[in-house]
Amino acid sequence: MRERPVSFRSVSCGETPVAKGAGRKVAVVRRIGLLLAMTGMMSGCSWIFGTPSQSESDEHPVLSLYGTGSKMLSGYVGNVVADEPHAALAAMTVLQRGGNAADAAAALGLALSVTLPSRASLGSGGACVAWRPEDRGAGRAFLFMPTGDAPADPVSGSKGRVDRPASIPMLARGLFLMQLRYGSVDFAETTQPAITLARNGIEVGSQLAADLAVVQAPLLADESARRIFGRSDGTVLKAGDIFSQRYLTGTLERIRSAGSGDLYTGALAQVLVASNETTGAGLTMVGLRGAVPIETTPLTATIGNVKVSFVPPPADGGYGMAAAWKAAENGQTAGNTGARAVAGWRATEGRASVATLTAHAQALLDSGKMPGGSSLPNLPASTSFAVVDRKGEAVVCAVSMNNLFGTGRVAGSTGIVLGASAAHRPRPILPAGIAHQDGVFLAAATASGQADAADAAGAALSGALAGDIKATTANGRANAISCRNGLPGGSNHCFGWVDPRGSGYATGSDRN
Repeated sequence: MRERPVSFRSVSCGETPVAKGAGRKVAVVRRIGLLLAMTGMMSGCSWIFGTPSQSESDEHPVLSLYGTGSKMLSGYVGNVVADEPHAALAAMTVLQRGGNAADAAAALGLALSVTLPSRASLGSGGACVAWRPEDRGAGRAFLFMPTGDAPADPVSGSKGRVDRPASIPMLARGLFLMQLRYGSVDFAETTQPAITLARNGIEVGSQLAADLAVVQAPLLADESARRIFGRSDGTVLKAGDIFSQRYLTGTLERIRSAGSGDLYTGALAQVLVASNETTGAGLTMVGLRGAVPIETTPLTATIGNVKVSFVPPPADGGYGMAAAWKAAENGQTAGNTGARAVAGWRATEGRASVATLTAHAQALLDSGKMPGGSSLPNLPASTSFAVVDRKGEAVVCAVSMNNLFGTGRVAGSTGIVLGASAAHRPRPILPAGIAHQDGVFLAAATASGQADAADAAGAALSGALAGDIKATTANGRANAISCRNGLPGGSNHCFGWVDPRGSGYATGSDRN
């Protein structure tokens, strides 16, 4: 099993990068974009990604979602489910403009950095699984989990003030890699909805308002956070209040023009490191450069003719979701099978490569002998979303700040709420899975809800396959898409579902 990325030498614009030990195949155009982005070489270079494959020759390729000549599609374009309505609608607009599921999912994730920064700012991390009919197999998983403390700079040997260590902001890099592999347009196109939301302002949603109420005092202690989330009366924003984010707008515009690599090796990275004196985050240039997402093989489970692709460890929510899904398919409609599986896994997993961890988890899943553990500790909050397009391509993701509002501090003029370091607290449970059969998409599910997340997602996936989804856990909030007749071809039987106890939104169906 191969894990990506590999290491690369520096290149200049227009020069073909060479991967150490990777051979001549690196010269493929889509690969070039990945190499440049992962090493931060996107700044000052202009590249077009997402060239349609020969199998898509029946339609005109989408070169731009928002440029001259772009137009809206009619009819069924797909389904989107998410915990935040503004972000869900942003993704739906991408589908309506001809983008595919990966384009829409990237736009959705970036939009969440504006609309739900308590759980999914640019400082967050997470995991996604992507699949398309031509994959036939399991698809691909993308891991960009919250990181531990940044390593010290080898030159200065110092990390500055460190009283609230932060995770490396992984969201932009993770979404870029996923969209590069599965998207159809330049990644810069997917930043536009988030930029518009940040610049023009939005109404505070009920989920963000609830999160703000929980952390009001510590969050407002940070001057930069207070300017964004505080009211003139000294309290936090309430549901229905309008707020815009000028600094975050500038950061997103910089990512659009210079590339996501700027956040890790360019001007934005320098601002992040310089902000240590006020954030106490301990971020370093060497840490930012070295924190890269991994593309790998998903964890899989098969019952009958239905195969499900899950995010693999260290995103062990996929492992727990697989256990919960198998239990639900066997008639166990309630319980904590997923949570116990995650607890058992964490008690014994140890340190190893992603490939080794996935192989071990796969062996346990195949054997049916998944050891259970005791109860889990309090876990970080998270959020989740799923997208399927009209051709059956699907992307499902779960992300977290590793704490509600992460460190509770904003990184200088970037407007980024920093995620908390994973070195000082337990990992979030991030479940995500896509069900398919013989090259046909059937269902997708994911969930938030701390220890209940894996069980909620597993039960939702089982319900989506049956066309009847119900909430089954106390705290889990699932998001699911069901296409019982399959995609492509059976769009009239597709619908999205979000837990009615939450504030999520499902587009592309009449079952909101």
